[in-house]
Amino acid sequence: MREPAFWYRPRSLPSFALWPLGALYGAITQRRMLRQGTDAGIPVICVGNYHVGGAGKTPTVLALTRLLRELGETPVVLSRGYGGRLQGPVMVDRIRHTAADIGDEPLMMARDVPVVVARDRLDGIALAKSQGATLVLMDDGFQNPRLLKDASLIVIDSERGLGNGQIFPAGPLRAPLKAQLDRTDALVLIGDGHAADDVASALASRGKPELRARLKPDAASLAQLFGKNVLAFAGIGDPERFFRTLRASGIAVARTRPFADHHMFSREEIAALAADAAREQLTLVTTEKDLARLRGSEGVPDGIVPFAVQLEFDDPAKLRQLISDQLYKARERRFSRR
Repeated sequence: MREPAFWYRPRSLPSFALWPLGALYGAITQRRMLRQGTDAGIPVICVGNYHVGGAGKTPTVLALTRLLRELGETPVVLSRGYGGRLQGPVMVDRIRHTAADIGDEPLMMARDVPVVVARDRLDGIALAKSQGATLVLMDDGFQNPRLLKDASLIVIDSERGLGNGQIFPAGPLRAPLKAQLDRTDALVLIGDGHAADDVASALASRGKPELRARLKPDAASLAQLFGKNVLAFAGIGDPERFFRTLRASGIAVARTRPFADHHMFSREEIAALAADAAREQLTLVTTEKDLARLRGSEGVPDGIVPFAVQLEFDDPAKLRQLISDQLYKARERRFSRR
């Protein structure tokens, strides 16, 4: 789905016209969020969004994976596998599976961490535990009541914020903001913008921390693109964020081509991109998530450079303390029930 442009503009006629549908959708979601989830038996940390579309959940999950391993944990990621055909539960195998099987994000993350894909998250928990997980990192699912979450970290792009602040389909929010704030344990703001400062202030008034982070390009990716003019393309929640990241990293972006989130590229589209790049002597560059989908396509040309990034937190010690405290509380709660 490609998000409507009016979501990230001041309130307009389309948003007012769709407000009744948004109110109904939000009321249903809010009621679902009040349900008591099932205890997984091990800590569950959810990395989610208040809104539809991407903001940096996947790099946040991978950053948390690195930290948790430093803390001696054995994390397993649990994903719904959006865009994939398999219902699960299934352990992602990068050799056997394609993005069409299990979704692009699980396929990409499985390079660094064990990933379980399951439509039914309780079935996914059982498989994760069988693989020796000491805790589960939920990729998305903040609004889903199926599982009890021990901690929820919400990711927001600090330059885009929450758009017009309306509920889907009138805006990008998945539920009324207050209901979501009440269930948030920490906010992760990615980038140097200030569009989400009001959200951070609202959470601070509830005693919940704000964590600042930035996407840092991989040195090998920069080396491959140094001195070249590029044609950048992406089918993610916010392609413009990817294009901005390239330019901010000193990459000469000559042309851009945005696609809808999770777009499954056809052979014809890839051939057209390759022809455009060759005609103008440009290098094709895309995200690692897009490349995960391309690996399952036929006729993918050589020379497409994946632009890898890693999320770095401004205050790693603050993040480490937050996660350590949440894990201690989660295990203390379970121990006290025995």
